[in-house]
Amino acid sequence: MPTQDELKLQAAQRALDFIEPGMVVGLGSGSTATLFIKLLGEKVKQGLKIRGIASSEDSAKLGAELGIPIIGFDKATETDVTVDGADEVAPGLALIKGGGGKLLREKIVASASKKFIIVADASKIVQKLGKFKLPVEVIPMAEPLVTERLRALGYPSSIRQAKGGSGNYITDEGNLILDCDPMQVADPEVLAAELDGMVGVVEHGLFLDMADLALVAGADSVVEYTPETKF
Repeated sequence: MPTQDELKLQAAQRALDFIEPGMVVGLGSGSTATLFIKLLGEKVKQGLKIRGIASSEDSAKLGAELGIPIIGFDKATETDVTVDGADEVAPGLALIKGGGGKLLREKIVASASKKFIIVADASKIVQKLGKFKLPVEVIPMAEPLVTERLRALGYPSSIRQAKGGSGNYITDEGNLILDCDPMQVADPEVLAAELDGMVGVVEHGLFLDMADLALVAGADSVVEYTPETKF
């Protein structure tokens, strides 16, 4: 049985099949997306001509270090393909993302993609979203208000802490993240609408009707899931 890291690498490698010369490629964030960026950097060193739009400062730095030309949306207003990871993948390719804290920029890049591809190992497949903590990015001033509203909705939350005990985790845009306690999301669309309507919420980790394809590595192969795939 391959290790989880080996499975992530297999999924990242399959994603390279969707990259063609001249493309603008959205570079995701997180462990599996990082593997994809490293593999893409190797192709660039071998002569592949592409440009990248990164979904985080970390991904932009890594891509630049590997020789990938990094641009912004002022140079191209969409990506041909975006490759990113996910914390959970449910039927319809409904996703929870944001475990790495980059959900705002990840959703911006995903929303501007002609083709949005998820790379993951089989452990990320679920029948219902909610085993993973749902992240909600908030303006610091609004945190107490949003915390109370989430509690009223039945989603108690806590402020994400930075690694190493240095205090609250701060996003690339200077915001806080509230991590909702794990619980099954009965109706993701309804919850997403509630979160979208909360003043002070910048973005949330429900990525619905966005992914076109998920490349999921299991014990025997990398399986392609579409929104129509039966799980």
